Amino acid sequence: MHDLKSIRDNPDGFDSGLKRRGLEPKAAAILELDTRRRAAQTAFQEMQARRNDASKQIGAIKKQGGDAQALMDEVAALKERIPAAEEEDRQLGAEIEAILASIPNLPADDVPEGPDESANVEVRRWGTPKEFAFTPLDHDAIGAKLGLMDFDGAAKLSGARFVVLKGPLARLQRAIGQFMLDLQTAEHGYTEMDPPLMVKDGAAFGTGQLPKFSEDLFKTNTGHWLIPTAEVPLTNLVSDEILDDKVLPLRMTALTPCFRSEAGSAGKDTRGMIRQHQFHKVEMVSIAHPDASDEEHERMTRCAETVLQRLGLAYRTIVLCTGDMGFSARKTYDIEVWLPGQQRYREISSCSNCGDFQARRMKARFRPEGEKGTRFVHTLNGSGLAVGRTLIAVMENYQRDDGTIEVPEALRPYMGGLEVIA
Repeated sequence: MHDLKSIRDNPDGFDSGLKRRGLEPKAAAILELDTRRRAAQTAFQEMQARRNDASKQIGAIKKQGGDAQALMDEVAALKERIPAAEEEDRQLGAEIEAILASIPNLPADDVPEGPDESANVEVRRWGTPKEFAFTPLDHDAIGAKLGLMDFDGAAKLSGARFVVLKGPLARLQRAIGQFMLDLQTAEHGYTEMDPPLMVKDGAAFGTGQLPKFSEDLFKTNTGHWLIPTAEVPLTNLVSDEILDDKVLPLRMTALTPCFRSEAGSAGKDTRGMIRQHQFHKVEMVSIAHPDASDEEHERMTRCAETVLQRLGLAYRTIVLCTGDMGFSARKTYDIEVWLPGQQRYREISSCSNCGDFQARRMKARFRPEGEKGTRFVHTLNGSGLAVGRTLIAVMENYQRDDGTIEVPEALRPYMGGLEVIA
């Protein structure tokens, strides 16, 4: 959500930010509605004041035995006009709110400009893509040869974009999630949470999924939305709250199932586990002081990268351009892991600083020490990491020519000491 006052103060700056996003200017249309609404508010307030004043005069005149009929007629007319003025104010306010709610966050000044992923900028790499003495297989081929990855069985149960993992491969996925959770809590200071997997409209609106991206979500017949990521419930824990600035930053993490309809992704990654309707992810969320959110963003990204370093998986980190960022983000780093089966880097984490964009939608504020007023917090979220995609990366990077998978050392304590999946 955008600050209407800031649009009034700097309409050109607002439109400039939209232009960097590839959008048409909107400040003039918003301010025209704002002018009309303020006029309606003024008329409404003036009529209320005049009605109240006239009512008092009527009482005084009647006490003195005078004729108050003219004033009584005026009050009656005002009572008929006031509801229409009030409704005009309400309708214009709702129209402005709807427009503001549909506009994405404005990019930070240092975000590279570009129309799509071709303009993303690599900022660093870690590790060297592994070379094999044989032609490496995709993860789905490895899983099929081992008999531990069943897409047909999942399709029988649920349709496309689902999988059934079996035996040691199912345990490996569980081990990966537990390893990530332990790392983010024990070493990086995140507090483990176990949030609901279903949320109400207000929570999905607060983090920016609603109203624009409802097709990307699954909705239950009770009106709840299945979470696309734990970002939604974790971030909304501070909605409608005024925090003490001494508690900032709040750092939370959760390992949860996630659900996405993948609307618009027909034909993309139809094989394997890359793009599924149901998957597991360790999410990191930070609620930060506005002056520290950029630093917190860098820290969060490094926390995600550490997972890949501990697993010995080569990756690169890129900053997304203005045309490739998500709706709520003002700046995003994507981390892409090397997949030898595909001979390319694929996204495994996305870490975003949303500034006060989500906080305004959620009414999440803090009280700065020594100040009378409140300010909006900054919210950040990132994958630490996507568990299924990490499983894919482990399978492809640790595959052996006999079709088995070596278990990375960091995961062996979670696998009961198992070194090879055969």
